[in-house]
Amino acid sequence: MRFIACLLAASCLAAVPVHAEGVGVNPPSTQAEAKVLDFERVFASPSLNGAVPRGVKLSPDGRWLTVLRGRAEDRERYDLWGFDRTTGQWTMLVDSLKLGSGKELSEAEKMQRERQRIGDLKGIVTYDWTADSKAILVPLDGDLFLASLDGTVRQLTQSQEDELNPALGPRGTYLSFVRDRRLWAGKVGQEPLPVTPEEQAETVHWGEAEFVAQEEMARFTGYWWAPDDSRIAVQRFDDAPVGIVTRTAIGAESTKTFQQRYPVAGSANSLVSLFVLSPDGKSRVEVDLGPNRDIYLARVNWAPDGKTLYVQRQDREQTRLDMLAVDPDTGKARVLFTEKAAQNSWINLSSDYRFLKDGSLIWWSERDGYGHLWHFKQGKWRQLTRGEWVVTGLAGVDEKAGRVYFTATRDDVLATNVYALNLANPGKVERLGEAGFAHSAAMDKAGQTLLITRSAQNQPPQVYIADGKGKRLAWVEENRVDASHPYGPYLSSHRAPTFGTIKAADGTELHWRMTTPVMEPGKRYPVFFQHYGGPTSQTVTRGWGGALEQAVVGKGYIFFQIDNRGSENRGVKFGSTLYRAMGSVEVEDQKAGAQFLKSLPYVDGAKIATYGWSYGGYMTIKMLQADPGLYAAGISGAPVTKWELYDTHYTERYLGDPNKEPQVYAKANALDDAGKIKDPLLLIHGMADDNVVFENSSMLISRLQAQAVPFEMMLYPGYTHRVGGPKVGVHLWETIFAFLQRHRVTPPE
Repeated sequence: MRFIACLLAASCLAAVPVHAEGVGVNPPSTQAEAKVLDFERVFASPSLNGAVPRGVKLSPDGRWLTVLRGRAEDRERYDLWGFDRTTGQWTMLVDSLKLGSGKELSEAEKMQRERQRIGDLKGIVTYDWTADSKAILVPLDGDLFLASLDGTVRQLTQSQEDELNPALGPRGTYLSFVRDRRLWAGKVGQEPLPVTPEEQAETVHWGEAEFVAQEEMARFTGYWWAPDDSRIAVQRFDDAPVGIVTRTAIGAESTKTFQQRYPVAGSANSLVSLFVLSPDGKSRVEVDLGPNRDIYLARVNWAPDGKTLYVQRQDREQTRLDMLAVDPDTGKARVLFTEKAAQNSWINLSSDYRFLKDGSLIWWSERDGYGHLWHFKQGKWRQLTRGEWVVTGLAGVDEKAGRVYFTATRDDVLATNVYALNLANPGKVERLGEAGFAHSAAMDKAGQTLLITRSAQNQPPQVYIADGKGKRLAWVEENRVDASHPYGPYLSSHRAPTFGTIKAADGTELHWRMTTPVMEPGKRYPVFFQHYGGPTSQTVTRGWGGALEQAVVGKGYIFFQIDNRGSENRGVKFGSTLYRAMGSVEVEDQKAGAQFLKSLPYVDGAKIATYGWSYGGYMTIKMLQADPGLYAAGISGAPVTKWELYDTHYTERYLGDPNKEPQVYAKANALDDAGKIKDPLLLIHGMADDNVVFENSSMLISRLQAQAVPFEMMLYPGYTHRVGGPKVGVHLWETIFAFLQRHRVTPPE
């Protein structure tokens, strides 16, 4: 599973990496008496982050910039807005309330949204421009609409079933989607028809991504159009070999059970195959994926000229990745190149690569120990970036100018920036981001216009478009923090974080982040010690921490985070310390953080409360078991307690096959040492969680009760892995701090 790195109910700390102190903010023109945030305001509308758009795109002709923008009165509902770059005017293109039917989504779409981490959003969550830039395909409430720029909207589908993964062909000639486990396609304006076979077995799906692809590989589609609309590569998967688990969704007034095909660690995966067919479903050819069926179909891409289909095939152990070059006429494949994992490590999948028109490839790889960009041309490799830092994203490529744009930690591991290099002289790297901020970036397909997001510790994310030199052309959302901004009334009480490092037991440098309340000399303060701890995550950044962190600090607590060994963006060696060792070094490093806190004169060492969600919830349990008495209390949200309950792709990547290495799983689980917990524990779980299933908590509850270990519990009927919302979020966080108050983990008087 792709774990949620930090779940502070509905808000995730440091969601956008940013640079540090005292920059990028415009103080209110009139400073009223400082307001202190409470949880009710944190979860109310409008969002205190201000207007942070989603799904920003440029129309193919470059005239329009479109965004999904939340409504002021409902922070979770999004409408489609457009900015006409010729007139400088914003227009609401599609009003989700007026157009939507309010129809309940199918279970399949609900679950897909959960895996995309957008299950709480309403209205329009995605859209697609037509090739002629005259209209936009808008999925809404399970149906499809075509919205023209003149304000007219045409409904394309109206069925009881949802249309999953809708798309327009690259030339805009065809519309496609998945319905009833089959891929449908047709020319825009005509009735779409199924183009894949009708299968008798309900376990067979065409055009969809299997569970682990969605949950673990960040691949949410199962079909790919050729650049000229002439063919489609379509995945077929059969879940028949996958074991059935009974998932119970306990709601407030009813309980539903789902017989779900779920590949737990060590069990069989879906049988996956790949075909190439024409838009009418004819001329179907199967792609040769090799004799071993127990593999992962990681990525699929067409060459720019449509003559080659590129397929990334990952082995079950996730130590080898083959790039296959496929002839779409015959399905015959050859291995173009192979990536191999370092010893005692694994292959991290990436979407940071581009196939170029000259047949070469810009490719992200960790082959030298750090994530860097390479150029593969005519069978030879050339390294483009190098050093003890990582490329965090490939933004785009301007093939005419030979410029490659990317984000990286080149200047600061805690703050990404935007860079460019020239393919002819890659050693000269040019930084494009403005000093005092950190940035993320994306580009149009031609690599002409940058879409940049920047923020700072006291400036929520700002979004703008820029040219290839980084010069700002126009704001998408300035999000200026002034008196009219939702956060404006609280700015004068805003507390900036400080940063530092300590040493792990092996001498490795670990970064920490601390935000303190206004402290009085001579007094000592409690700590809210938030952690995640698992792989593929970095929590310590010079980032906009968000309103929830400020509300915690406003209650008189020190907010503290430390990134242990195994976290993201520190290279292969640093990350691979968790190989076959979950629940060990990360627990040690969090302990080092707690011991550091106890050495500070303004910290009350007897009042350090540790909190985490998902992998962080697992960490809370392991930390309390490993060091009784070190922490004053622990809050564990949706914890993993037994890794054998987790899916194949995530779990086996780090712990291996439980059938072959049962001792690794036994050591990593959080159940056997339940009796060692001596400190106050609050256990929280959503009772409809399909991600970290509730059985993880029920098994722990049983162990604790069997050994007479006291603990407290708060369960949320009907809620999944995300427990939040305007009222429930308030309830969750008031519950946490009421628990701390009962156990006297409170600020000084």
